[in-house]
Amino acid sequence: MCGIVGVTGSDEALKVLLEGLRRLEYRGYDSAGVAIVRADGQHVVKEKGKIAALEDACRGQDLAGSCGIAHTRWATHGAPNRINAHPHTAGPISIVHNGIIENHGALRARLEGKGHAFSSETDSEVLAHLVADFYTGDLVQAVQRALGVVEGAFGIAVTHSDHPEMIVGARKGSPLVVGVGEGVNFLASDVAAVMGHTRQVIYLDDGEMVVLTPGGVHTTTIDNEEITKEIQEITWDLDQIQKGGYQHFMLKEIFEQPQTIRDSFRGRILADSGDVKLGGIELTDWELRNIRRIIILACGTSWHAGLVGEYLLEEYAGIPVEVEYASEFRYRSPIIEPGTLCLAISQSGETIDTLEAMREAKRKGAKVLGITNVVGSTIARETECGVYIHAGPEIGVASTKAFTSQVTILGLLTLLLGRRTLISADRGAQILQELEMIPAKVQRVLDQSEAIRKIAEVYAGHRNCLYLGRGVNFPIALEGALKLKEISYIHAEGYPAAEMKHGPIALIDPEMPVVVIAIKDGSYDKIVGNVQEVRARDGKIIAIVTEGDEEIAALSDHVITIPETTNFWTPLLSVIPLQLLAYHIAVIRGEDVDQPRNLAKAVTVE
Repeated sequence: MCGIVGVTGSDEALKVLLEGLRRLEYRGYDSAGVAIVRADGQHVVKEKGKIAALEDACRGQDLAGSCGIAHTRWATHGAPNRINAHPHTAGPISIVHNGIIENHGALRARLEGKGHAFSSETDSEVLAHLVADFYTGDLVQAVQRALGVVEGAFGIAVTHSDHPEMIVGARKGSPLVVGVGEGVNFLASDVAAVMGHTRQVIYLDDGEMVVLTPGGVHTTTIDNEEITKEIQEITWDLDQIQKGGYQHFMLKEIFEQPQTIRDSFRGRILADSGDVKLGGIELTDWELRNIRRIIILACGTSWHAGLVGEYLLEEYAGIPVEVEYASEFRYRSPIIEPGTLCLAISQSGETIDTLEAMREAKRKGAKVLGITNVVGSTIARETECGVYIHAGPEIGVASTKAFTSQVTILGLLTLLLGRRTLISADRGAQILQELEMIPAKVQRVLDQSEAIRKIAEVYAGHRNCLYLGRGVNFPIALEGALKLKEISYIHAEGYPAAEMKHGPIALIDPEMPVVVIAIKDGSYDKIVGNVQEVRARDGKIIAIVTEGDEEIAALSDHVITIPETTNFWTPLLSVIPLQLLAYHIAVIRGEDVDQPRNLAKAVTVE
């Protein structure tokens, strides 16, 4: 992994490829490369580091041509360096690859026995040599035969100097999208790469391949069966993936949350009846009432959103919920009983662990509902029903606005199910009225950004941090700790506040700041006690409190307030200060906020 761009039929292929790579920078990468294919061979330039280094390396070289492929790499097999960067070549063939070839070792040994010489440590180069080994004049057939013997996941683009206007693409487990133009066509791992050139796209499904030439696009299965794919139109604008005057995409996306939360519930609430309409959920009232168990499948930030959903669904809808790490789910013989609904949550809709867990749940007979942000993503296409969160493109690798939109959707789903079990019409109406006020209340928290930055200045040099929360705010403590780890590289852990005295209290000293989510709710008195325990050991306390709370303020070194709201929607407010705190600390430390080291936006390898 991580980013693929291809173009054929353009008078400025190199410019298009580099521009496409720029738009995929947000996915995270450690090297980049480009190959222009012409009848006189493959013209390849690769560099470790950022795309700017690749652009410098391209200057002064003969890279004129109308067809080419390019890649940003996030290292899996082999160190991040120029040799291991993509594209990889085998004679007249170039290939870029996202995914992992699991049997690359055996294939490499077989090919070396036939005289193939390898220059990199990667599994991807094996695939290039495998295609070359099968090539007898028909590139499409060679790719099909090669993919017939590989095991693992791939999204690939392949070119050959005998066919200087052709790109062959194929996918299994790693996304590919075709951009359809007039006399020029595109291939990419993300629609962002083709924005500005075309709005007409085709999403490839697993087991499908495509042949692009300037004259058209031809789709088949990898087994060479003809298929007809629907052309879809991209509905969002290019300016949505620009910074819009903000210093970083992450900051822009934090400040977009009043709007993105509103967008996630717009048109979905029935205020008069206290009910919810989620058009993508094609279940009858009888089916909704007969859900006996919910399993939530997710990773990372989406897993934390799922934990919030567990609290809401069990308390307000009365349905037992388990939140599973998707990466573990399919490896432990999960038990799926009749009446089980699985929720697959993924911002990108391409997270391979979540996708495979979802497929396992379907194989075992579960009804699966997808919650994702990306229209046309694999999870969106493979689930029987689902809900888009409508957060818009999220460029920052550390998720912010997608998290609050996911929580909003889980809240709406709770109301949908709860109105058929435990929630009265009046209570539902009250919850929805409060939801409509949440965007304005989020803005009030965002207005404290400068004050939060001053707190960040105090703690930016610390090496550890503890986050505590109770009830529905325990997942928010986990999410706050994750944000700090992801972008500032400070070690941070989230705990249920009551668990602090079962071990972590040993860490408390003046050098261990403790972030406490101390909202006025049913567990308020207990968390006051937890704060006193930290204070008694000279721990530094940053408290997230309800406006007007003076008791916690008197015990804390720093206080950030959030407006009062129903406990149902508290997570949408309590997470905002933690996002801002992590952001400001990372900026003060001089870290790359939008592209933190070692991370990728969409994790498409297991």
